[in-house]
Parts: sequence; structure tokens; C-alpha cells
Amino acid sequence: MVRKQTPVGMWSQYIAARVAAMILGMFDVQVNQRTAAACGRALFRFDQRHRERACRSIGSAFPQWNALDVERTAQASFEHFVQLVVEVCHTPRILCMDTWPRHVRLANLGPVIELLNRGQPMIMLTGHVGNWEVLGYWLGLLGHPVEAIARPIDNPLINQWLLGIRQHQGLRIITKWNATNRMIDVLKRGGVLGFVADQNAGDKGLFVPFFGRLASTYKSIGLLAIDQQVPIVCGYAHRIGPGFRYEMGMTDLIQPSDWADQADPLYYITARYCRAIELMVRARPEQYLWVHRRWKSRPRHEREGKPFPKSLRQNLELLPWIDQTQVDRLVQSCNGSLTDSGSGPKIDPRLGVSAVGESIL
Repeated sequence: MVRKQTPVGMWSQYIAARVAAMILGMFDVQVNQRTAAACGRALFRFDQRHRERACRSIGSAFPQWNALDVERTAQASFEHFVQLVVEVCHTPRILCMDTWPRHVRLANLGPVIELLNRGQPMIMLTGHVGNWEVLGYWLGLLGHPVEAIARPIDNPLINQWLLGIRQHQGLRIITKWNATNRMIDVLKRGGVLGFVADQNAGDKGLFVPFFGRLASTYKSIGLLAIDQQVPIVCGYAHRIGPGFRYEMGMTDLIQPSDWADQADPLYYITARYCRAIELMVRARPEQYLWVHRRWKSRPRHEREGKPFPKSLRQNLELLPWIDQTQVDRLVQSCNGSLTDSGSGPKIDPRLGVSAVGESIL
């Protein structure tokens, strides 16, 4: 639901944002990155609710880590996302056809570039990891504009301003509301349809593995891919150094032939791209949005205290990258599940993590 705002509130927020962007433009990007990191550390220190949520998420995803490793990664995540806001403002001034080779390193993108050059329609997705904004911007810069699904910002003035930044080199935004016809049209025209695909999809989502627990995931990506018979590219943009340097890469390319013989193609596709996003996060866990409540919604059988469904277990057992031990652990995680709603072991107020090192997400 969009929050109602007064004109005074909207204009004050917009002016404050533009003034902040103007001040950022007076300094070098590395100076702003250092300032943003300091702001992120302060936010981590004073925002107890989100600090504890991030630490719970990291502790669940990496149960072998000690409390100090969890805390360091959570703090680095806060620093990263304040830096991300700064870098969005710098992107149009830094990244252009002449300069991008100095700022972008390519990794395993040969198959994707070949598909793009052939005009192959595709779905391209990433997660809340690295800089998903610069990924779409860079593709538009190369002449392959992406039409991405996004929720409008509540303040229409700020939303319009950020749209201008996003669309400077061809990234186009499709709002989530009533977007089905536009998404199909993009693919029929041979375009690239972009998603940030790691949001919690609610109780009616498809529950697939993500960091050792079932996570609710939207069905729309898999349904579109099956209906239009288009490949899914799982790509990322990881920050690899100060001064606006990124690695653009791919963790998976899912072709229609990969799901053609699957017993449940929709489940296979959804589980496979969530695995690809997990690989992106594992490579740079400090650049992930751990405050996001990825595991908030739970499967119906878990909410109602019923046995693990045989059909769901069968779907898990058919995933070629998961062995029987991992399936058993997923089942156990549902049977003894704890959520991020506040239940679980006590939180150490000094670190924001479990004092006994248990998974409490």
C-alpha cells in the first residue's frame, strides 16, 4: 500500500534528497564512499532492530560462523548499502561508453553477450546483492536496454527523479501493478526483462531452498519463462574495489531445454534461480541486504503443524544439486522452525547475534 503524504512532506523530502545529491557531486566518489561507509557503521550501531535482524539472517545462512564473523558481515552490509545510494547518484557521471572498461570487469558473460547480440529475448534476474542498479544501467549503455520490474517509491517527486537516473542510458521501469501484458510484450519484441528476484512472496508463494531453509518465492518468473520459452540469465554486479569498480558476471543460464523433461518445471526453474542468487551472495555476503525478511512467510504445513508434504519432498529430491542429506535438513528446518518475528534464543545486545550460535531466523 502506498502511504499518503502531504505536498509539504513530499517537497521537503525531495528538496533534501536533491541537496544531498548536489553535495555528493562536489566530492570525489572515493571520498563519498568513505563517508557513506562511516554512515553505515553509525546506522549499524544505533538501529538495533535491523542490526539484530541482519545478524539473525546471517547466523541462519552461515551456521558455522562465530558471533564475531556474523557481526562483521552485518556491519559491512550496512556500510555497503549506504555506499550503494551514493553510487547511484554518481553512476551517470562516471559510467559512459568511453569509461566503462576502466570501471567494469567481466566474468563468464560470453554466453549472455552472444544471446544479446542475436536479439534473443530473455529474462535477466539478480538479487539484493552488489549493485543491481548499475547492472541494468551498464547493459543499456551497451545498447541492450533492460525493462525492469520495480515498485514505485512512495514519494512521486523522488520516484520521478530516480527514474530519470535509471533511464539515462535505456533502463526502463515497469511498475509491479498490472504489469503482465507489458512483460509479455517485452519478451515478444525480443527484449530483456529484468527482475530483482529474492523478495518474500507471501504465504501463497512457491517454497524453494535458499541457504538451507525454504523461502517463499514468486511464481511469475518461472511461468513467464515457460509460457514464452525464453532463457533466464542470473547475473550480478559485485563491488570489487573503491572508486566505482565492479565485476559483472553470471552464476547460471537456464535454458528451456533444461526444464523440458522436469516433472515439475515451475518448481525446478524457481529453485534453480534461487540457487544462483545464493551463489552470488556466498561470493560477497557483505554486499547482501540481510535486513530483508526473506524467510518471513512459512509453508502452509509448517504454519499448521502438519507433516512435511510428500509432493514437496519429491520436488526437493529431484533437484540435481541437492543430496539426500540436504533434503533431510530442509525437512528438519521446517519441523523445528523458528522465524524472524522475535522468537528464539536470547540476543547478545553487544553483538546482536545469538550468544549460543544457534540458527534463530
